[in-house]
Amino acid sequence: MPKSKRDRPVTLSKTKKKGREHKESIVNSIRHAVENYSSVYVFTFENMRNLKFKEFREQLKSTSRFFLGSNKVMQIAIGRSVADEIRPGLRRVSKLLHGDTGLIFTNLPKEEVQRLFNEYEEYDFARTGSTAVEKVELKEGPLDQFTHEMEPFLRKQGMPVWLNKGVVELVSDFVVCEEGKPLSPESARILRLLGNKMATFRLSLVCRWSPDEFELYKEGLDGSDVDSS
Repeated sequence: MPKSKRDRPVTLSKTKKKGREHKESIVNSIRHAVENYSSVYVFTFENMRNLKFKEFREQLKSTSRFFLGSNKVMQIAIGRSVADEIRPGLRRVSKLLHGDTGLIFTNLPKEEVQRLFNEYEEYDFARTGSTAVEKVELKEGPLDQFTHEMEPFLRKQGMPVWLNKGVVELVSDFVVCEEGKPLSPESARILRLLGNKMATFRLSLVCRWSPDEFELYKEGLDGSDVDSS
């Protein structure tokens, strides 16, 4: 009987080595960027959309470089204390790398970077588990935006519908989602069908570092929070 592929041993050392090499590559790339760009910013993101972010990154490719991934790896790359920061003051940047954050190294003037990030907003359909930003309710009566072929699918999403002479109708008012509550899979599907783009992909600057200056942008942060070693 041929030996099952499931029974073949996996050499964990190879997996670990590959992961370590990848992290070392990121660390080296970040340290190289410190030497080749005039400033670095920490930014946060909401409702990340990979394709939209890739387009934004490509737009700045000639002047900037982005890093997203493990905050810990990025912190190690630039240093987390006075003793190991690779350039004076970068420990302050490191302390702001937590949660949904990334780094952008750039040669653009700070006014241009601020404008690009402040103006950036992309609307998209909200995903399951996202928090509804408004209440969406459909009133009893015909739903002209849906064809009769969609009636069985709408019923599967929990909508009280029926066909009246070929027209999809709600037999009673129906709440798709409530403001402040997470979206169910069914709610997310219905919002997509309605064309309601409830999610906003945003990028926000947290701080800026250059060899001769450090600036905090995020409201609610105290400079003393990032000054300690």
